[in-house]
Amino acid sequence: MEYTILKIKKQILDLIAQAIEPDFDIDKLEIVVPPDSTLGDLAVPCFYLSKLTRKSPTKVAEELSAKINPGGIIKALKNVGPYLNFFIDPAVLGKSVISEIQKAKNDYGRLKINHQKIMLEFSQPNTHKEFHIGHLRNAILGNSLVNLLRFSGNKVMPVNYIGDVGAHVAKCLWAYDKFYKDKDLPEDKGKFLGQVYTNGSKKLEANPDYKKEVDDILQKLESGDPKSFGGESKKWLDLWKKTRKWSLDDFDKIYKILGIQFDHFFYESEVEKPGKKIVADLLKKGVAEKSEGAVIIDLEKYDLKKFLLLKSDGSSLYSTKELALAKLKFEKFKIDESIVVVDSRQSFYLQQFFKTMEVIGFKKKMVHIPYEFVTLKDGAMASREGNVVLFKDFYNSVFGRAKIETKTRHQEWPEKKTEEVSRKIALSAIKFNMLKVGNNSIITFDIDESLSFDGFSGPYIQYTCSRINSVLKKAKFSGLAKIDYAKINSDLEKEIMLQLASWPEIVAESSKNYDPSIIAKYLFDLARLFSSFYQKFPIINSSKDIKEARLILVDSVRKVLVNGLSILGIEPLDQM
Repeated sequence: MEYTILKIKKQILDLIAQAIEPDFDIDKLEIVVPPDSTLGDLAVPCFYLSKLTRKSPTKVAEELSAKINPGGIIKALKNVGPYLNFFIDPAVLGKSVISEIQKAKNDYGRLKINHQKIMLEFSQPNTHKEFHIGHLRNAILGNSLVNLLRFSGNKVMPVNYIGDVGAHVAKCLWAYDKFYKDKDLPEDKGKFLGQVYTNGSKKLEANPDYKKEVDDILQKLESGDPKSFGGESKKWLDLWKKTRKWSLDDFDKIYKILGIQFDHFFYESEVEKPGKKIVADLLKKGVAEKSEGAVIIDLEKYDLKKFLLLKSDGSSLYSTKELALAKLKFEKFKIDESIVVVDSRQSFYLQQFFKTMEVIGFKKKMVHIPYEFVTLKDGAMASREGNVVLFKDFYNSVFGRAKIETKTRHQEWPEKKTEEVSRKIALSAIKFNMLKVGNNSIITFDIDESLSFDGFSGPYIQYTCSRINSVLKKAKFSGLAKIDYAKINSDLEKEIMLQLASWPEIVAESSKNYDPSIIAKYLFDLARLFSSFYQKFPIINSSKDIKEARLILVDSVRKVLVNGLSILGIEPLDQM
């Protein structure tokens, strides 16, 4: 489908192409939105055309304004300095855009231009540690990108790569066996393991002599075929399997709360030995080399230093396993592109890794989407383990606040409905707050701000949907009637229709930049426009033809808001 906004822009470019000589590169001609709607709805800066014609930009705009005859959706045009400004006919615009939205419904804005098979890896928590708000941003961002890239026409496979082996696991198993094995287990075993790991780390810092014991456990876990283990090694493997399941079960509960699903799970334990084999082959071929007992690949000529592939004691590293994981992804699942969401601290490491894959001849499309930290406005909200804010404490605090607000507003609601609405509001507050800023911006989470019904927040967008739903229900709106689109012709109504028309471009831009914050900002702007319209114009208490036109307009706003919220992983609410 060629959306209205694209048709309008194509018409503008065609009109200019017919009116000017010589031929020009159409891709270099910008179409922008003027800062003031009184100047026009869309504008073309004439600086590029000025260079081609060797005339001033203002002169070019004047000549084009005199030559071009408007028609169709282009109602009028005029030059303002070096800009050629176009005015859109609101009746033609309304009929075109609103008809598109009403026909496409949940598919309005969907793109069909890419058709790539993408594997998107995100979340990546470590077993034997607690899930904290750093993990939360990764999970929410990754899930939104899955939705966004699917909406943009790609086939997307969401996967999770869980760190279930390594030094942190050995440390946790050591601490559990040494200090906790005879104690009663609490109900929340995932949180318990996080406490074991944290306390074990503190004891190791206090007594470095324990390090050899931990290293010995790590060696046992990494050596040989688990099925053939016996004696001491089997003891640690059995403990690893048991405690690993505690963590994985805990993660599943969290993903269920967040509404996140994965098509496949990878585990570090399954790619460790294949990774070591790849390193051995690279060493044999002379691509990798020994350095002080460790195995490295020299990337100095690429200004990427030396990349460590294996420790001097033979223990694997993240990079060891990553080599096998990359091959497994592309060879088994036949993907076109691998995207990985990992925090910005790993940016240099991933530059090294991607270059290493090129050097060894594995030239596939791999993309890193970095993100920054999450902090809190104050530290008094939740308990901390290991100096991090745990997801469950964080979520329960936001949910608790949402429930208090919901009960205050709707004391007549049954408990089940209060709980359900509070859950959706809390998740909206958390997810929108995590997505409303660019990936490379640090997030400072403020509960009051995130739960606001009239600020830049998820609940504000939900509230707008709820308010529109209330209007439509009261008016007994049932769908598209014979509409006189000339009745929605105010500047504000036209601004709303232009905003609705721009939705497909917003989707394309957000997808191209892997940036859901573009969607979040758009939804907020659209909700604010509706709020201004709602306060300024009567909807139900209007004449029949105006009422019908305005109802179809606000229903179109609701449909686009719901589409946008679904990309962010947020559920709309019919009542708040």
